[in-house]
Amino acid sequence: MKKIGFIDYYVSEWHANNYPAWIKAANETLGTDYQVAYAWAELDTSPVDGVTTAQWCEKFGVTPCTTLEELCEKSDVLLMLAPSDPEKHLPYAKVALTYGKPIYIDKTFAPNLAEAEEMFAIAKAHGTPFFSSSALRYATELDSVTNCVRMMTTGSGRSADEYIVHQAEMVVKKLGLGACRYMAEPWGEDEILFRVGYEDGRAAVMSYTKNASAFTAYMSGSEKTSWKKVESAFFPALLTDILRFYTEGTVSFDVAETLEVMKIRENVLKARSTPGEWITA
Repeated sequence: MKKIGFIDYYVSEWHANNYPAWIKAANETLGTDYQVAYAWAELDTSPVDGVTTAQWCEKFGVTPCTTLEELCEKSDVLLMLAPSDPEKHLPYAKVALTYGKPIYIDKTFAPNLAEAEEMFAIAKAHGTPFFSSSALRYATELDSVTNCVRMMTTGSGRSADEYIVHQAEMVVKKLGLGACRYMAEPWGEDEILFRVGYEDGRAAVMSYTKNASAFTAYMSGSEKTSWKKVESAFFPALLTDILRFYTEGTVSFDVAETLEVMKIRENVLKARSTPGEWITA
């Protein structure tokens, strides 16, 4: 058995509550034996439901650790959560990445590009295999168009700051690297259109609506166009790829795309301060 250590800000949250079942299913798919064995959380009591770390661990058959260092020492591989608190990722990474153990870092990878680049540098210095991704990268609906040059996405969530990363991940998967200009166009209080431009004519529009719209993707390529509502099992697919990564030590996509996602997220959110105007970066 390979022991996974969960690192979280508070452990009783949606991702930590659902990942163990998907890890079990991924083991069956891959023929592996990874188990969530240890957990550490900075906050002992979850502000979501009042469940303590000890209570969560008892429910899932996991051993709580008193320090992040203890968890990193005991675990074979690491999974950093805190999905709603990306500002916590760099402080945790400054410890976890020094152990050289394969680690997946949940979305949003970092609150800004500078901290994302710092985590890449720490991982490189210690030879630590790692990756991060929104689960939306694994939506099979994105595979319907090759050579995509134009894209429009929709999505929602509690705030654009937390949830626009999902649409940015879809855009980068399909359009690749090279975004250079950005615009935000607010449509009332709860909807914003974010535009992303490239020097070679590639273009994307991301429509964010607070807690109201499904994830969809319109893709235009050299051969055809496609509009898809995202309904595939992208979270189980993500967990399957995480276990494959733990076993093989390789990332299934160009890791430069993670920094591209962070660049797009940072700049479209920055563009909100000058609505309707292009900014470049």
